[in-house]
Amino acid sequence: MNDDEAAPPSSAPDRVPAFDPERFRVEGRAVVDWIADYWSAVERRPVLSSVAPGWVRSHLPSRAPEAPEPLADVLADADRVILPGLTHWQHPAFFGWFPASTCGPSILGELLAAGLGVQGMLWATSPACTELETLVLDWLRDLLGLPVRFASTGAGGGVIQDSASSGLLCALVAARERATDLRSNATGVDQDARPLVVYASVDAHSSVEKAAGIAGIGRQWLRRIPGAGGGMDPAALARAMDEDAGAGRRPCFVVATVGTTASGAVDPVPAIAAVAARHAAWLHVDAAWAGAAALCPEFRGPLLAGAEAADSWGFNPHKWLLVNFDCHALWVADRTALVRALSTKPDYLRNAASDAGGVIDYSDWQVPLGRRFRALKLWMTLRMLGAEALRARIRDHVTWAGEFAAMLRGDPRFELLAEPSLSLVCFALRSGDETSRDLLDRVNATGAACLSHARVAGRFALRLAIGGPLTERRHVEQVWRTLAALAGSA
Repeated sequence: MNDDEAAPPSSAPDRVPAFDPERFRVEGRAVVDWIADYWSAVERRPVLSSVAPGWVRSHLPSRAPEAPEPLADVLADADRVILPGLTHWQHPAFFGWFPASTCGPSILGELLAAGLGVQGMLWATSPACTELETLVLDWLRDLLGLPVRFASTGAGGGVIQDSASSGLLCALVAARERATDLRSNATGVDQDARPLVVYASVDAHSSVEKAAGIAGIGRQWLRRIPGAGGGMDPAALARAMDEDAGAGRRPCFVVATVGTTASGAVDPVPAIAAVAARHAAWLHVDAAWAGAAALCPEFRGPLLAGAEAADSWGFNPHKWLLVNFDCHALWVADRTALVRALSTKPDYLRNAASDAGGVIDYSDWQVPLGRRFRALKLWMTLRMLGAEALRARIRDHVTWAGEFAAMLRGDPRFELLAEPSLSLVCFALRSGDETSRDLLDRVNATGAACLSHARVAGRFALRLAIGGPLTERRHVEQVWRTLAALAGSA
């Protein structure tokens, strides 16, 4: 550049470096302190946010800042605007839906993952990211007591997905691949035009229907099988699969639920597996919430029954195992169909390790190409808490749920709509749905607790799901006192 072309002087501020180690030390400590203060005080906050729609946005600028702002101002807005707009999922009196728990080691693992900024799509892009994930899922398989056929040392193995919905979708795509075997013919076109059919109970998660649509099978080919005794009726499943096969359709994929969202019901997996096997259909076990309890040997019986016949089995450590969202553990008995369905290797991804076939490329086990170093938070949680502490927490929660159910049984105004399922209790007022709904609204409006609802046996049910990292027996006893006081003479 000559003198005539010299750039004009600029009044713009100096560029802020993407990472200033010394500044990060100071600001990182401030953020950690802010998080620690939040956890220390969260019990004193209302569980549910009371802001109106649009309130958060109306209290923040409509345009992004041009100049950098200090962390102190950002945290001040977090206090002023963000916290009032939150439902506090880590609150000890949060009993709604299912828990979305976390803990200190998991948060630190998330911080490490963010700090390293790893893109773990291939083994070659960060070997530790892949190998730690394979190892920690083998650890977890062993801790849960899952069959050895899901171990990475054989034909199967585990992978961390973002959620149970994604895990189920990947299993369905693998089932579709196995059923159609598109790559086995020269045209790559399925020569068998018979539609594929998916089966799940009426109480199975909505992600089954969504996956059927996304996978191109079609939501109209999802069969919702009625229940018997709280779980899917194997006889009804057999009739539906036989009818579809007789009508020229292909039974492809069966979802057995271990711990339904509504009531925690457990499908009879061994009987379902026998029916699925007659039609060579893929069996996926969705244990998203309840699967964590298999850490405790005394709970394993119904949770793992039939697992030896499943093609895939998944649960969410981010629900009840103190690993923060997102972390879904999915195991497959044979990874061949999954990899064939999801693998793609353009030239820019080719490398010697992948071509040699001696490594796992987890991008071939999921829908997106890129992936975060999720294994760090699971690894750190298991190492820094230990399996026995996790078992003790689960046992406490199950015990407290039983005690809460006993309180309900002792009050003639209330009734259990299903037997407690681990740490989940579903109940109602005997006076009917409207009074039950009103009681739920009034309890949640107090800010002292959060419960959710579902339909159980055709009734409006209040759901109390114990699983929070800070929850103690006294919080369960307090929510009972609140319910009993607000129920009045109903």
